[in-house]
Amino acid sequence: MAYFIGIGGIGMSAIARYFNTIGIAVSGYDKTPTSLTNALIKEGIDIHFEDDINLIDTSFFKLPKEEVLVVITPAIPKNHKELNFFEDNNYELKKRAEVLGMITESTYTAAVAGTHGKTTTSTILTHILKSSGYDVTAFLGGIAKNYNNNFIAGTNISAEYPNQPVRFKMDVLAPTVVEADEYDRSFLTLHPDVAIVTSVDADHLDIYGDDAQLKESFKLFTSLIKSGGSLVTKLGLKYQLAHANDVKVYYYDLEKQTDFFAYDIKIEDGKYIFNINSCIEHINDICFGLPGLHNVENAIAAIAAAQIMGVLPLDIKKALKTFTGVNRRFDYRINTSNFVYIDDYAHHPEEIKACINSIKHLYPNKKITGIFQPHLYSRTRDFAEGFSSSLSLLDEVILMDIYPARELPIEGVTSAMLLNNITCKQKQLLNANKILEYIQFNRPEVLVTLGAGDIDQLVAPIEKLFSNVATNE
Repeated sequence: MAYFIGIGGIGMSAIARYFNTIGIAVSGYDKTPTSLTNALIKEGIDIHFEDDINLIDTSFFKLPKEEVLVVITPAIPKNHKELNFFEDNNYELKKRAEVLGMITESTYTAAVAGTHGKTTTSTILTHILKSSGYDVTAFLGGIAKNYNNNFIAGTNISAEYPNQPVRFKMDVLAPTVVEADEYDRSFLTLHPDVAIVTSVDADHLDIYGDDAQLKESFKLFTSLIKSGGSLVTKLGLKYQLAHANDVKVYYYDLEKQTDFFAYDIKIEDGKYIFNINSCIEHINDICFGLPGLHNVENAIAAIAAAQIMGVLPLDIKKALKTFTGVNRRFDYRINTSNFVYIDDYAHHPEEIKACINSIKHLYPNKKITGIFQPHLYSRTRDFAEGFSSSLSLLDEVILMDIYPARELPIEGVTSAMLLNNITCKQKQLLNANKILEYIQFNRPEVLVTLGAGDIDQLVAPIEKLFSNVATNE
């Protein structure tokens, strides 16, 4: 039996779904009901939302301790009652990343790392493999629209628990794709056959302390690539590699000439059409519908990994044409001639900059209004200048209060601090219940919601508010 503390997290829920799929009883706790926890409950997973030992499924305590596993997320506070109970009673506790490492240990694994871009890239790669007939299993950091899931189950998984929770066929045709998360150095539990590194911008400085330690962690990640494996890394990233001598290194870029790059990029009927210059085999006339040049670059990384794994150019083209994206990654919620609404998970200055520039590229003559919720006091403090600079690209900025997540307030660190340094003329700080009223009476031409906190709770109300307007005009 597996019990998850923080089961509603995107990474935790994917592993919970994996255990549930292979027939292991799963239950768990989370702080707040969400659409994701609702989906897990419909799939037969018991979840409660109060930190109360008495709410844990009683069958859990009837099993010998060696037959149960408690999976925890680093975001759970140390004073959590359930966590303390399991610690005090000598249950086996594993971090999410440790469990993912155990699950993928005996499989051919493609791991996608990077401070941004990893969710979209890993999802594109998963779709290419699945569409091409590979028996892929995937643990994703977002909900893939093609499958309405963050866990894709291959047929090659079976349970042998507790000594070894899974057996996979060690076969490139039955691979596992995982999002390799750098938070809390989680990705250092993985040993991939193919690794992708999309970016190494400073982030999670509450964990790493400084940018040098973050880059050292990515260096260590490259050292974990299996002998004879491959590394696909974006050209120009400033970090050292530490892979084995027999690991093949490939570089990619949007348009700079290297092992994999795109050329003749154009937009036709709202889709990108481009060619790939590849050191393995060129691919012409790719049609890719995900907006934003940064997503074309993510596709190039996925194409590189897919070619390394043996996927044919025609299959890659077919898959990219049918890829519909990831929830909250440049996610069109309303797209009409008179009103556009996009939702995006961007919570780092570079992600915000890439998203806004992509919108400006698509809608050069329209006013763009952005609603942003900063995520974490420490990240807001560490990248205050970058946030203000990126948000200043908007025509109008609406800031929400900082989403604290796992943190306590830091004196002097507020959304107002960011607002003061944003240079666009129209800017204000509003709480969530005032935002809908404001945008209803000051309707923007193009609206984008940005952030990793609970700003996603605004998406459905905004859709409801504007769907009728967009339809009727």
